[in-house]
Amino acid sequence: MSSQKARYLRFGIASAIIIISLAYLAYTGIEQSKSYYVTVKELSGMGDRNAAHGKRLRVAGNVVPGSIKRKGTRLEFSLVEQGLTLPVVYSGSEAPPDTFVDNSQALAEGQFGGDGVFHANKLQAKCASKYAPQQQTAPEQKSAAPKAVQKAERSAAGVSGRLP
Repeated sequence: MSSQKARYLRFGIASAIIIISLAYLAYTGIEQSKSYYVTVKELSGMGDRNAAHGKRLRVAGNVVPGSIKRKGTRLEFSLVEQGLTLPVVYSGSEAPPDTFVDNSQALAEGQFGGDGVFHANKLQAKCASKYAPQQQTAPEQKSAAPKAVQKAERSAAGVSGRLP
């Protein structure tokens, strides 16, 4: 083989290895970051729940009042939705948000365990409605009558429309 053909062959093999490596990294990155959103009702309706094991899931619901128990960096609470309750254990690296309180809406991301407990490693609390902008009532339409009345009064008194 000539040296130029050998160079092209080595370049082609190196390029193929790089492209295959990048494709593998992209595929595994997408698979690891993908999470399915399910409701508490859907999770409880998965039969034996084997379909939920090992998958990254996101579950939302309202925090059951009085269920929040802090144990060091671990947090145990329950989510409720449509009368169904799901026990959750959060053991993430970040502290729970300040808005995470009783009756708040929360979104837990993690995996459903064989013990019937949802093991979350990410936790979000939706802001309470008190932080939402207040509903504004329709602005009252101001009539032009007061200006017209003032203008008529000035002209009747012999005063020009311009002020000095």
